[in-house]
Amino acid sequence: MEFSQIMILLLFVAQRNIPPAASQHDFCCGKIVPESPVIELNTNFTATCVLSESGMLKTQATADDVFWRFKNYKIPRDHYTKINSSAVSITVNLTRELEKPLTCNVLSHGQIEQVVYGIFFETGYPPEKPQNLTCQVLQSGGSLSPLMQCSWDPGNRDPILVTNYTLVAEKFSNKYSSQSTQNHGELDFKVMPVFTYVSIWVEVENRLGKVESDKLRQDPLDIVKPQPLQNIKITSEEAFPNTLLVEWSQPFPPEYMKMMYNVRYCAIGSDIWSEVPLDDTNSNIESFRLQGLKPFTEYAVQVRCRKEDGRGYWSDWSPNVTAITAEAAPSVKPDLWRVVLPGDETNQRDVLLMWKEPPDINGKIIGYEVKLIRGKDVESRSFQINGTNKMILLQKDQDWTVEVSVVNSEGKSPKASLVIPRANQRELPGVEDVGCSSQHGRLQVAWKPPSRVTPGRVAEYVIEVECMSTKTVSWQRENSFTNQAFVTGDLQPLKRYHISVFPMYGNIAGTARSVEAYLKQGPPSVGPSVFAKKRGKNEVELQWERIPLESQNGFITNYTIFYKSEGRLEKSIVVSPETHMYTIRSLASNSMYVVHVMVSTEAGSRNGTDFTFTTMKYAPGDIEAVVVPICIGFLFLTVLIVLLCINKKETIKKHIWPQVPDPSNSTIGNWSPDSPTQHNPPKEQMCPEGSLIDVSVVEIDAYDKKSMGEEDKTSLSLRKGKYLSEEHSSGIGGSSCMSSPRQSVSDSDEGDSGQTISSAVQYSTVVASGYKGQVPAAPVFARSESTQPLLDSEERPDDQHFYGNLREGESERLPTTASQAEEYPSRPYFKRAGTVNDTRPVKLHQIEIAGHSSGPLGFCPAEEGNRLEQPGENSSPLAKDRSCDAVKGFTPKVEKSVPKSYMPQQNGYRPQ
Repeated sequence: MEFSQIMILLLFVAQRNIPPAASQHDFCCGKIVPESPVIELNTNFTATCVLSESGMLKTQATADDVFWRFKNYKIPRDHYTKINSSAVSITVNLTRELEKPLTCNVLSHGQIEQVVYGIFFETGYPPEKPQNLTCQVLQSGGSLSPLMQCSWDPGNRDPILVTNYTLVAEKFSNKYSSQSTQNHGELDFKVMPVFTYVSIWVEVENRLGKVESDKLRQDPLDIVKPQPLQNIKITSEEAFPNTLLVEWSQPFPPEYMKMMYNVRYCAIGSDIWSEVPLDDTNSNIESFRLQGLKPFTEYAVQVRCRKEDGRGYWSDWSPNVTAITAEAAPSVKPDLWRVVLPGDETNQRDVLLMWKEPPDINGKIIGYEVKLIRGKDVESRSFQINGTNKMILLQKDQDWTVEVSVVNSEGKSPKASLVIPRANQRELPGVEDVGCSSQHGRLQVAWKPPSRVTPGRVAEYVIEVECMSTKTVSWQRENSFTNQAFVTGDLQPLKRYHISVFPMYGNIAGTARSVEAYLKQGPPSVGPSVFAKKRGKNEVELQWERIPLESQNGFITNYTIFYKSEGRLEKSIVVSPETHMYTIRSLASNSMYVVHVMVSTEAGSRNGTDFTFTTMKYAPGDIEAVVVPICIGFLFLTVLIVLLCINKKETIKKHIWPQVPDPSNSTIGNWSPDSPTQHNPPKEQMCPEGSLIDVSVVEIDAYDKKSMGEEDKTSLSLRKGKYLSEEHSSGIGGSSCMSSPRQSVSDSDEGDSGQTISSAVQYSTVVASGYKGQVPAAPVFARSESTQPLLDSEERPDDQHFYGNLREGESERLPTTASQAEEYPSRPYFKRAGTVNDTRPVKLHQIEIAGHSSGPLGFCPAEEGNRLEQPGENSSPLAKDRSCDAVKGFTPKVEKSVPKSYMPQQNGYRPQ
């Protein structure tokens, strides 16, 4: 009994409070028969629970209170059999689901479950009979090994229980045995018996039974397995490039055992072995010649052997022994193809010739011989190259035949021929409806045969594959009976291929039909870089570069333009894959936008970089539309004003530039004839150009001679004489400041004193007053803003003193002769007003004229006598106007409260 089972039984004893010294008969309440059985699975098992008398008294239970349990599974009562009042049996089909232990239980006092007894059991299967017992004797040197190895089939059922295997051999009355594994064993005979039979079998045993295999009766020589052959030699002969001679040594002496052999071989790089028929090697031979091999090809050879009569076992194959066959002339022509490139304006074009190395070159290639034949002429040229392609230059207007052959040390291969028609020749019909699809990681090309070609005329099809990113070209040939094929070669995903199908009419290629395809597409590697080609007020013209072919990774399906401005939702526009320039309209003016372009393929999309631009504030032409009309209007207005000025120039001239008398013709220069002429430098202009000076005109009454004293008359005559004598010395010949007209005063004859004239005075205002009854003071002239030369009396202070104080006789300058006195009759005299300090260029100073009456004072040069000049025909219009005005006469009104605007002038005017 196992230790675990003992511990469980002790636990039961402790639960029942049975002393360990109690007899087995009084053990708890009863027991189970049998105890600790070994049971075969899937068979019926019967157990009996017997209650003891003491147990029945203690628990007051009978056979009716007994029930059975497999661990946690309570067995139904229909499996119970009541033997008597103290014994109950159970019969069940034991399976793997019924777990141990098996316990017998009662209801103590009809209420409490109590374990009476429990058993642990083992389950399993009895051993199966071994099948297919085989044994072999190994080689040891030139004889047999004393060990015999055997193997067998133990069966498919696991016995579960511990099972022992024993290999047994019997020779005569001697037995040899050894413990073995489940399916293999080995016997040591010390010396292997030969030429005698030995019986061999296997014994198998466990707790449920014992069994033996069928006995094998063999002669150890008939079950020998030789060791692999070692000393194998292979020889290549130059005279026989298709053969190899294989040689070996026999494993056993012929008198001891004769052998048969088996030879196999294969080309290096291939995993397909070819075996020599056994009929050729079933004798006791030591060499064999392999035939039908390829020249200049490396082969691996293996050999094995066994007993000549066919008994026993084949040895393992020998290790590989390699050799190369001798060279021979190439037997297969190369695979020739061409790519015709577009020609230029000359009569020549480039043709790329390509060929593949033939599979059976039968030796080391020295080179390739290329021959070009023009048309049907015998003229040709040949050259030899080492590569597998050649670019040649051919004339367009000639048919060319290209022949290529492989050359090695033993000769040349058959020629591969290809015709290149002239450029203007009509091409032969091509295939139709070329398509390409990717299936299971391969490209499949399908097409339809030419429809207008006689069946059988097409010899084969050529499929040309060009990688568009690397410009590498490959091709393959398909027979004329197929219309689809898988593209061979190392195709890469994400690469675009240009696939063309050519029908071959002998050695002339028909018209190509092409299609582009990808083995596998993906999203583009890079996105487009966009920039603004032209910006406007409400639109922008965007442009982006093409995605490089090696970065497209698939066929581009569309471009999507995304743009948005700050604070607005993003908008998008989808354009075709051929579009690389687009104008976005309806944008806000003077706004900043962010734009990017997304490129899409069937397998995904990629965004380009962001580009920021700002729309213009004004559209082209907006500023011109405003400025040009304004300029045109301004020009029109200017022209209109100029025309108006030209049309109304006399009216404008009269209001802006009235006629000004010429001061050079004024008689004021003759008032003081004794005053010497001083030539002083011209005065600085005191009136800026363009300023206006107000002119006031007063009425002056003719003085009555009777009211004047003699002294006054004399003084007046002297003054008049002076000014009349210096008629050309007056400085009032020009305009004052050249911007505003002035009025001047002229004298009149005594006889015409009753008349009144009005002249323009440019620098002063004359004021009339009555007789003062005294000698007039020295005249003081106020400074004028006029740029005209001053009068002599104003330039010389002594003259001023003379006029101002005649009675005192200081520096008197009177007429020296009576004729001068008579020439200047008595008239009113002038008296300068007080000195004015105001220098503002506004109103003219006033000149008081003393007299008894306020009547007009006339000055007319025509009545002054011989001292006054009349305006002649050559005189200026201004002088004529002034003379006329003196004759006509007018009575000006006196302007009141005329402000003083000239500085007092201490010097006279400079004469002109």
